[in-house]
Amino acid sequence: MSLDFSSLDRVAASAPALPAFDEEAASAARARQAELTKPPGSLGRLEDLAIFMAGWRGDPRPHVFDAQALVFAGNHGICAQGVSPFPPEVTAQMVANFERGGAAINQLCRHAGARLSVVPLDLDRPTADFTEGPAMTEDECLDAMRRGADAVESPDILILGEMGIGNSTVSAALAHACFGGTAADWIGRGTGADAAGMARKAEVVAAGIARHPEASGLQILAALGGREQAAICGAILAARAARIPVLLDGFICTAAAAPLFAADPAFLAHCQVGHMSLEPGHRRLCEALGQRPILELDMALGEGTGAAVALSVLRGALECHNGMATFAEAGVSGA
Repeated sequence: MSLDFSSLDRVAASAPALPAFDEEAASAARARQAELTKPPGSLGRLEDLAIFMAGWRGDPRPHVFDAQALVFAGNHGICAQGVSPFPPEVTAQMVANFERGGAAINQLCRHAGARLSVVPLDLDRPTADFTEGPAMTEDECLDAMRRGADAVESPDILILGEMGIGNSTVSAALAHACFGGTAADWIGRGTGADAAGMARKAEVVAAGIARHPEASGLQILAALGGREQAAICGAILAARAARIPVLLDGFICTAAAAPLFAADPAFLAHCQVGHMSLEPGHRRLCEALGQRPILELDMALGEGTGAAVALSVLRGALECHNGMATFAEAGVSGA
């Protein structure tokens, strides 16, 4: 199906028309799991992941022949408020490192068998400072969403990650606007903020929320988000339209998706959170989204790294689902 990015309201209204989980394929996958040479449920989450993939790919025996990882990069006007110990120039420097193959995400994608694309989004043109006005106009937000959607190249599974100095503050603001609490509930160390830096981040997030009390749903994305967050949302929507399951990375990537959930929880039904970030707001955020991350490894790097590790687990789940013998095939007596 085609997506309508003519307005945020039209995007928000599109959820009922998006492809749904294929219950018939999932039921067939569940029945196969019951016949494999193992006690029922003994592979735990691996069984659940295989059934999840079956339902979204519409195939009782799904495969991951092609995995695509997308890392979106953006810069943020909020950095002028002193929310990061690193300067915004680091965003472009890290993009160059990704392109040379020198970052953690390059190594983990190679190991997990995912092709990696890095998409810098107007790094020379940061978003506006959200304590002074909207971070993006609606047109700027929609443009970034379109660019995110256009980057999806019909893989069997999509991994999403990000890079952007200052975006842990942006993420805290998005989560706060979507799910309430206090600014301090969502603040973490990010790229290494000390106690004073974290206090500053909390002040800035609180100021942003106070500046945009009317924002709701996808309007939150334009008011407080960055281009990389908007691109992540666009990629999630493009994946859903093509029945492609999505592995979200940690706190920043999950927070980017939160305005979609706020608009309609159904938007994220085809997504799994790859790992539980060490950022303290991520556990609270996953609970609000009803998500149980696949892994918990005390990671907090971003870049899509946790989701890339989770891809290896997902591949293992499908190898068992598709490659194990049934009791009948193996000549083993069932229960």
